[in-house]
Amino acid sequence: MELNEQIEATLEQAIDLGLTADEFELIKNVLGRTPNFTETAVYSVMWSEHCSYKNSILWLKTLPKDGPHMLVKAGEENAGLVDIGEGLGCVFKIESHNHPSALEPYQGAATGVGGINRDIFTMGARPIAQLNSLRFGNLDLPKTKWLVKGVVKGIGDYGNAFGIPIVGGEVFFDDSFNTNPLVNAFSAGIIDTKKIISATAKGPGNPVFIVGSATGKDGIAGAAFASKDITEDSANDLPSVQVGDPFMEKLLLEATMELAQTDAIVGMQDMGAAGITCSTTEMSAAGGVGMEIYLDKVPTRQENMLPYEILLSESQERMLVVVQKGKEAIVKAIFDKWDLHAEEIGFVTDTKRIRYFMNGTLVGDVPAESLVLGGGAPQYKRDYKEPAYFSEAQKFDPSAIPVPGNLKELADKLLSLPNIASKRWIYEQYDSMVGTVNMSTNSPSDAAIVSIKGTNKALAMTVDCNSRYVNANPEVGAMIAVTEAARNITVSGGIPSAITNCLNFGNPHNPESYWQFVGAIKGMSKACLKFATPVTGGNVSFYNQSVTGGKEIPVFPTPTIGMIGLLENKDNKMTLDFKEKGDLIYLVGDYNDDIACSEYLSTILGIKQSPAPYFDLDREFDTHQTVRYLIENKMINAAHDVSDGGVYTALVEMGLPRGLGFDIETDMDVRADAFLFGEGQGRIIVTLPEDQRDAFNDYRQSINTSIILLGHVTKGKIQIDLKPFGFIDEARDIYMNALAKKIED
Repeated sequence: MELNEQIEATLEQAIDLGLTADEFELIKNVLGRTPNFTETAVYSVMWSEHCSYKNSILWLKTLPKDGPHMLVKAGEENAGLVDIGEGLGCVFKIESHNHPSALEPYQGAATGVGGINRDIFTMGARPIAQLNSLRFGNLDLPKTKWLVKGVVKGIGDYGNAFGIPIVGGEVFFDDSFNTNPLVNAFSAGIIDTKKIISATAKGPGNPVFIVGSATGKDGIAGAAFASKDITEDSANDLPSVQVGDPFMEKLLLEATMELAQTDAIVGMQDMGAAGITCSTTEMSAAGGVGMEIYLDKVPTRQENMLPYEILLSESQERMLVVVQKGKEAIVKAIFDKWDLHAEEIGFVTDTKRIRYFMNGTLVGDVPAESLVLGGGAPQYKRDYKEPAYFSEAQKFDPSAIPVPGNLKELADKLLSLPNIASKRWIYEQYDSMVGTVNMSTNSPSDAAIVSIKGTNKALAMTVDCNSRYVNANPEVGAMIAVTEAARNITVSGGIPSAITNCLNFGNPHNPESYWQFVGAIKGMSKACLKFATPVTGGNVSFYNQSVTGGKEIPVFPTPTIGMIGLLENKDNKMTLDFKEKGDLIYLVGDYNDDIACSEYLSTILGIKQSPAPYFDLDREFDTHQTVRYLIENKMINAAHDVSDGGVYTALVEMGLPRGLGFDIETDMDVRADAFLFGEGQGRIIVTLPEDQRDAFNDYRQSINTSIILLGHVTKGKIQIDLKPFGFIDEARDIYMNALAKKIED
């Protein structure tokens, strides 16, 4: 059948859809003719930044992808997969839902949670844990409070109803996120490595099914929407925000898990960005095949939907399944049982082309390979240049900052800051114990620890990034993000295994924003190679900026790291809480006069320009090995990394769970504010009972890692350099309640 004689698309239409004039010409060359509007719409979403990574793919290819535990590498399937032994694997991934959350925070965040979980169970893995990484603006602004409340409720309502525990995460506030928040969702699941479901179409003649929810007009062109700036007119793009249904997703999960136990599936893929368009083209390209798809057979929620609307809809809770011919009844019976759609909408061909029909009319005919990432989609390497602020920040001289005398007052103020204070107001809205796999809730650790049922193993998982550090120095800041994630897993008793990343940056056409992106890729590569934690995949989110009065205001660059680690023996789980009065407190790792880029310097002192904090990748790696030895040899009873807020904040966090205080002395050769509040990297606080002191000191003398005695655990008093700093219960009141007061005021 010849392509229906439709009006050829115009350059104006192509540009309105987000394509460039050059890209429109490239499409003409690929097709050998001018595309019609439906075909142009298909290319517009598949060649959008969100789907094609056209401005990032060349740099992403430089990231390390090989490691000792890798089973599925980046780009091969819906999510990465690492071997955790005993025939099991961990499937995990992180993705952004920033732009939708900026406009409609509740649904934007909720559908981000739904989408990332579908990526996991589409591979045949049952999700066991979720985390999230969030960025918001100034909490004094009513809009920020509205965004926080909407995003948190969206995550909590969807995750709680879906029934997968939210076991951890991070939140960061800065004015750069006032208009454009970041919502990054992470999910992990467990799979029998012999039962992986591939996102690949094979076997000409095999039927193609759409399963799950009906298709509506919500989310149309959402991928293209995510590939442009937030402006005053972005509210007009609200139809691009999807609407989620966690109860439908739960049914879809159970139906998929049941289907995975049969031999009826050839391949399966989630319908996320670009909906039917993405799943049909990517699955076909992966298998070197084509498809014929009959859009009038797609169950729809609205009447008279146009072909491009059906193709571009990002309605949630849908998947595409290629079924073994002759086993259609198995699929339909399972989805009928769970009261879900399972409609045959086409079949696999050997043409390598996707042909879309509507009511018997051919409305689109495109080569599958021409649409996908790494195939025919364009690939750009943008110009980049160092911004002026970078060299200015290097001029920061800490000696010009007088050492304050009111350390107790500053310590209390530090504990009350939104980036330091407890995030209890947020995490209490999440169900962290559904499924009874979370080992971290009642005995806190730096990484979430999740049991692997039927084994004595556990997974450690964390999401980390300090956006201020990355803004100060993208290469160093990204290295710190990786090493902090590794540090959190190490101090929790695990061994880092692999990462997934969510790379949140400004406009790639802005040379200064692209410089930040390139630097972050370089830094991430160095740290991942050092820790043997390959990149399994993830997400790039550009255009995270607002445009006000014609001026672009990018967010702080945020390459969020989601890391998985393994505890071969969950008895080695280490917690961060002080255990007994009299236990000795030690600082492991280098320290100095560094206050650069700290919360203390930036927020309390108001100095926004400074370099990234002290960081030495090799020294950091050695510190991790030291602490791992201490944990495995049962010398210590608590471990906690020093991060935002410095040593003082870390000590308070260790004291809170059991109401214990601390009596320490600072190094008199280092300025006291730097020792207490500085955020120099690579430091870990450990505690041990007195009877382990001799064995600990013997080990300490045999290594080159810096280890100093800080002091001891008290019944509840806090004392520093013989000066009273109050009691742990006073610190608790400040730390635990400050954020809630800010949000609710």
